[in-house]
Amino acid sequence: MEESNTELAQIAVRDGALPIVSGDSKQWLDPGSATKAEALRQVLQHHSGDRHLVVLQDFPDPDAMSCAWAYKLIAAQYEIECDIVYAGALSHQENIALVKLTGLPVQRLPLEIAKSKDWSIYNGCVLIDNQGTTSQLFSVLKTAQIPLIVAIDHHTIQDELSAEFLDIRPHIRATATIFTQYLMAELLHLDINVSDHVKCATALMHGLRSDTNQLRQAREDDFMAAAYLSRFYDSQLISSVLQASRSKRVMDVIERSLKNRIVQNNFCIAGVGYLRYDDRDAIPQAADFLVTEENVHTAVVYGIVHDEDEDIELVTGSLRTNKLTLDPDEFIKEAFGKDAQGRFFGGGRSQAGGFEIPMGFLSGSNDSKDFARMKWEVFDLQIKQKLLKLVSPKDDLIHSTN
Repeated sequence: MEESNTELAQIAVRDGALPIVSGDSKQWLDPGSATKAEALRQVLQHHSGDRHLVVLQDFPDPDAMSCAWAYKLIAAQYEIECDIVYAGALSHQENIALVKLTGLPVQRLPLEIAKSKDWSIYNGCVLIDNQGTTSQLFSVLKTAQIPLIVAIDHHTIQDELSAEFLDIRPHIRATATIFTQYLMAELLHLDINVSDHVKCATALMHGLRSDTNQLRQAREDDFMAAAYLSRFYDSQLISSVLQASRSKRVMDVIERSLKNRIVQNNFCIAGVGYLRYDDRDAIPQAADFLVTEENVHTAVVYGIVHDEDEDIELVTGSLRTNKLTLDPDEFIKEAFGKDAQGRFFGGGRSQAGGFEIPMGFLSGSNDSKDFARMKWEVFDLQIKQKLLKLVSPKDDLIHSTN
């Protein structure tokens, strides 16, 4: 643990700056971050005694979950009770390990239960690491007229939001960096002797590392945040999370992506067929794997995911790239466009993106193998055509050698 802390502290020494692992952490905050932290403090003081529903994206990642926990700990100082929820599933082995090993207080709230839930116990809701476009729950809360009190995110602005406190910074690589800056501004005094503080700091470090590709894509703010967290986190706990094994189902999806991939102009595109809702996180893991292939700078993997609770199907996909000049957010939005309500089917951040397209009338009815096969072939071809219009509009498909 000591060696890791030293390395992170050394990383943070940039452009003449000193590591923030010692001394007053406030001095390393830029004025804008300090102002945001003070504004959040005032909002929380105003809502003292409230109960908030913290809403994560349907398939939350370590960045989202760790920040929600940090918000819960910060809010508790103002006697604000928080419930952290998501509508989808935790299927990535590292996410499951993170929740189990740290006791991270997050719970699934399926959409069918949310639709009939009594929301009167909540004074407001909070969006963390999303802007409502990737959560099925947010539309339910809007219908129930639950006010949005706080929204904090680092993704590109997706939709117009009206909140008492809004902190959206696309130039920051991880929402964990934003929350660590709140901690540096002393919204919460982390104590290494308090178990929840150490575990939350560990989760924040994992979230920050995850969203910055193990700090390889980190910027100065991210490095400074990592150096601050190095005072409190448990490196052995992070190692345990990272050592979580891939399930057989994930390996099967990766195998399918290898078998079905096509490569054109250094883009790798792979459809993996039908997946269970709980196996959705196998798609980004397959994309992570394919982008490591020689002569490939971008990988897109997609499949049809069946949500048994809602009895609907979605075309779900992930993009991974190591090409610095490719903007995943622009690429996905240009490839797939918007729905009838004007919302984009997907988006992205630095070197990663995703999309989700409802299948509507064609959902379900897969009892017939022939029908299921034909349906997949139609959607598979349509997704490929939309992607290849951007990748290489004039060339023929080039199939990689398996």
